[in-house]
Amino acid sequence: MIKVYGMPSCPYCAYVKTQIDGNPNFVYYDIGSDVHLLHQFLDLRDTNPVFEPYKKEGDVGIPCFVLEDGRVTLEPSEVGLHSYSEVLHGKTACRIDGKGC
Repeated sequence: MIKVYGMPSCPYCAYVKTQIDGNPNFVYYDIGSDVHLLHQFLDLRDTNPVFEPYKKEGDVGIPCFVLEDGRVTLEPSEVGLHSYSEVLHGKTACRIDGKGC
C-alpha cells in the first residue's frame, strides 16, 4: 500500500486525493488533521534527501508518496497517477510561507 501525506488546502494534494479515493492501493494521511501524522511527515521530510530541493525552494513537500519498499517520491506519475500539469495549469506549489496555495 502506498502512503500519501497531504492536506486538503493544497491544490496538488486535492488533485491526488481525487485520483486515489476508493483505491485500496493507497492510504491518504491528512497531516493537518492530527499532530501525530504531521510529526510522522516532518520526521520523513527532515531525514529524507528527496525533500532537499523542495525545501530550498520553500515548498512543503506535499503530496508525498511513500512506497511499500520505503522509497519516497513527490511525483504522482511515479506511483501511477496523473501528473499535476494535466489539470493545474499555471498554479504554483504550496510553500511554507503560504504563497501558492
